[in-house]
Amino acid sequence: MTRWGILATGHIAGRFAEDLKLVPGAELVAVGSRTRESAELFAARHGAPRAYASWAELAADPDLDVIYVATPHAAHHEATMTCLAAGRAVLVEKPFTLDLATSTKLVETARARGVFLMEAMWMRCNPIILRVVELIRDGAIGEVTHVRADFGAAGPFPPEHRMRARTLGGGALLDLGVYPLSLAHVLLGVPQHVQAWAKLGPEGVDENTGLLLGWDSGAVATLSCGMVGATAITAAITGTTGRIDLPEPFFRPGSAVLHRLGAEPEVIPADLTGGGYQHEAVEVQRCLAAGLTESPLVPHSATLEVMALLDDVRARIGVDYA
Repeated sequence: MTRWGILATGHIAGRFAEDLKLVPGAELVAVGSRTRESAELFAARHGAPRAYASWAELAADPDLDVIYVATPHAAHHEATMTCLAAGRAVLVEKPFTLDLATSTKLVETARARGVFLMEAMWMRCNPIILRVVELIRDGAIGEVTHVRADFGAAGPFPPEHRMRARTLGGGALLDLGVYPLSLAHVLLGVPQHVQAWAKLGPEGVDENTGLLLGWDSGAVATLSCGMVGATAITAAITGTTGRIDLPEPFFRPGSAVLHRLGAEPEVIPADLTGGGYQHEAVEVQRCLAAGLTESPLVPHSATLEVMALLDDVRARIGVDYA
């Protein structure tokens, strides 16, 4: 049995807690929040036997095998460092932190302590995304030449919303743009060429952002994210001999459609049991059982490479979270 703690009590924490019930060998043992009332309400709602009024108390619980950090991303670094300092394995929500420097510090700390650490980029653990990656590696669409993906939310987000708070890492890029960027990275690795443009809001965060990435292989990616209109949230991966379409939402699709040149489209179905968070929990438990300190599906190197790209894009569009 893998004993889980959840740090934070918001919407994503609740969805993860419900999906954890679908994971064989998983047990939700405790929840921690900055207020006792919030922790106790969450514990009662999701069946956790213990509730703590601070992150440090949760991290100090000796019965926990791993803690899921589900705070808004501006608090990821502090919360995760609290858990690592207590020797707890950690699954921390994406994006890892606000920038490469603090993300690197988390990885270095985990490695120095020999403690498991993984970013909760659930797309990288999704079975149908893994199947798409496998098909591409097997040459199903030839050499990848183009990746297109978008993630735009309708809003509107009022001035007091965290999505508009610059010091909290607000804007579309970290919340939404990390998905298209991560998909391109999964398929093609680190691009050698990056261009970006964004419309910034009065708070200094990006409201609508476009990215153009290029690889020396000749492949390109056209990506977008925004919080001023609901986009299709789809993706298409084009190769020299075919294409794979991912419907909404592309990071957790209900199917994939493989188009091979001269052949009828092939629909690849997905099992949509649960909310999709259970797959990352399964991966964490597999790694812990094997004695690993990082996941081969979501390695530290991938997390840091994507964070470096996010830093690069922010510099180009003029967004600073300081």
